[in-house]
Amino acid sequence: MNPTIRQMRALVAVARTGSFTQAAALLHLTQSALSGQIKELEQILGVKVVERNTRRVELADVGRELVPLFDKMLQDLDGAMLDIASRKALRKGVVRVAAPQMMACTLLPQVMAAYRAEHPGVQVLLVDCAVDNVAQRVASGEVDIGVGPERDAPADIDAQLLFDLPFVAVFPPDHPLAARQAVTWADMDDYPFIALQGQFTERLLRDMRTRSQPGPITPYSEVTFMTTALAMVAAGLGVTACLPYAAPMVRLHGLEMRPLTAPELTRKFFIHTRTTRSLSPAAERFIAFLRTFVERLPAVL
Repeated sequence: MNPTIRQMRALVAVARTGSFTQAAALLHLTQSALSGQIKELEQILGVKVVERNTRRVELADVGRELVPLFDKMLQDLDGAMLDIASRKALRKGVVRVAAPQMMACTLLPQVMAAYRAEHPGVQVLLVDCAVDNVAQRVASGEVDIGVGPERDAPADIDAQLLFDLPFVAVFPPDHPLAARQAVTWADMDDYPFIALQGQFTERLLRDMRTRSQPGPITPYSEVTFMTTALAMVAAGLGVTACLPYAAPMVRLHGLEMRPLTAPELTRKFFIHTRTTRSLSPAAERFIAFLRTFVERLPAVL
């Protein structure tokens, strides 16, 4: 049987005050309750830890050896409990988030800034990566949360819908498509189409085939990041398609956006987490905060 935390606190308090009366007051106990804790400790150890006489209280040899050990253990425990309380109250903590590069340079920095204003003690670390790598970053434990479109993911990844957005066409302001209020996918195929590598294009073509669209769009060039695609469009090398949350970057490149129709294709974005790992209070709050932030941006999303 091991000493309890109460017994350790009792011995340390007696050592600090040199008095059962003062130690009991320090621990908000009765003197008899404190004395009982010391007796129980001595029974567990089989030796005396406190020498009692009518004039003063002194530690026995074993007591003097145990006090610094107990004191260190209690300080570590109290520090750990205080840290947990701070994290639970969102006074401190770290949240690691993975997101596609385009989302990482448009929507998420806005969310992070608003979240920090509400919880300044919590640090949010952003990992920007290729779209197809978001779920893998979560699965590996590198991040707590992933935000990205539907992708093939490991079995232990949970995906909760964040939003569902339609594609928009992107082209230079002097482009022939700029005169139109809306653009069809067939219109886009008249110009070099700059797409993203991997599942972005694969799923886009699959969705078109599902909608029985004749002659699905043919990528002219495929790049890793949407920022690269936008830069190429700005240079007059073609057109591309993206989602509305990329509007700040589209405007930064001086480009135009139009709704894409015939058919209207959308992309669902999900919040990815691990089913085998509990989220910290800060991470749970960040997810709730992200959902609320998105709901309040209908004009953007």
